[in-house]
Amino acid sequence: MSEHKIAMVGTPCEIMAASKLQNYTDSPIDVKLGLFCMENFSYRYFGNLLKEHDLKMDDIEKFQIEKGFVFLLLKTKETVKIPLSEAKRIIRKNCEICVELTSETSDISIGSIGSDDGWSTLIIRTKKGEDIVNGAIKQKFIKAKELRESQFKFLNKIAETKINKNLENIEKREFFARPVLYQRNKSDNSINKEISESDFSDLKSNVIDVGACVLCGACEYACPDNLITIDDSKPEIKGKCPHDCHACFTVCPRTFIPEDLRNDSSKALGKFIKVLSVKSLKHAQGQDGSIVTTLLDYLLTNNIVTDALIVDKEDYLAWKPYAKITSDIDEVVKSGGTKYSVCPVFKPLKNMKEEVN
Repeated sequence: MSEHKIAMVGTPCEIMAASKLQNYTDSPIDVKLGLFCMENFSYRYFGNLLKEHDLKMDDIEKFQIEKGFVFLLLKTKETVKIPLSEAKRIIRKNCEICVELTSETSDISIGSIGSDDGWSTLIIRTKKGEDIVNGAIKQKFIKAKELRESQFKFLNKIAETKINKNLENIEKREFFARPVLYQRNKSDNSINKEISESDFSDLKSNVIDVGACVLCGACEYACPDNLITIDDSKPEIKGKCPHDCHACFTVCPRTFIPEDLRNDSSKALGKFIKVLSVKSLKHAQGQDGSIVTTLLDYLLTNNIVTDALIVDKEDYLAWKPYAKITSDIDEVVKSGGTKYSVCPVFKPLKNMKEEVN
C-alpha cells in the first residue's frame, strides 16, 4: 500500500484511466476531481492556428472557450476571439469518440457550464466527494447554492449533445472496421478473458493506431518492466511484453470498461448525489471560479491527501502542459487555469514509483 494519498485533477478520459488504475492496481490516487470537457486540442496544431492569426503561444495570457468562440486574452490585455468552428479542425481525434462531458467516474466533477459568471457547477458523485464538499463549505473554503432548474437543464442538454454527436462518430468509425473497445457492452467475465489474451500489440492495433489514444500515460505507468515510453507522442514499446503481462491493455481508458465504471449513455450526467453552483472564498486567480484550486487547498490543508497530481505549463515553452505531483499550495495556485491540450498525466506517478523502488 502506497504511503501517498493523491488528489488527481483530470479530464473525463484521464479520470476513467484513474478509475481503472484504482480498479485493477494498488493505486495511490485517493480523490478524483474531474473536469467538464468537450474536447482538447493538439498543442502543435494550436500553434499553427495561432500563426494564421499572426499570434504565437507566447502572446497568450489566458485561454477561455465559451459561447462558440476560443477567447484569447493577450499579454497586451487585448482579447482575440477565434470561432470554435474554425478551431474544430485541430481537435484531437480521440475526442471525437468520447461520450461523457462531466467526468462521470470522479468523486467530484467541476466545470463552468450552467452556472452564473464567477461560479462553477459542481457535481457530487460519491460519499467521499460529499464529505469533501461539506467540509470545504463548513470551513469557508467555498460557498454553495442550488443550481436552478433551467441551469441544470442547460447542462444536461450540452452533455446530451456531446453524447449523441460522438455516438454517431463511433458508429461511423466502426463502419470502417475501427473498433471502439471502451463502448463494448461486455460482462466482466468476458472482459477479464479478453484482458488475459491481450498485450501491448493489441493496445497498439485497437487503440493507438486507430486514433483512440488519449495520451494519458496510464500504460506507461502500469508497465511493470518499464518497456513503454511516451515522449510527447504516441506510446511506444522498447522490448517485448512478458507472456503473462497485460497491464497496459488493462488500464487504458479506451479498452474494455468494467461494468461498474461503464458510462450509461441514457444518463447524460451519469450517476450523482447532488449538483450545486459554487464559488471560492479563498482564491480568485484561476478559471471557472477557482474551485479546483480551492478544493485542492482544502484537501492539502486538512491532510486529507498528501499530494496533488496537477497539470502546469512549462516556463520555457508557452502553454505547453506537463504533469507534476506537489504538496505545495502555492504551486497548485500557480498551475490554475485550463491548458486545452494534453500531456501524459500519470508520468509523475511512474517517477514516484521508480524512486520508491
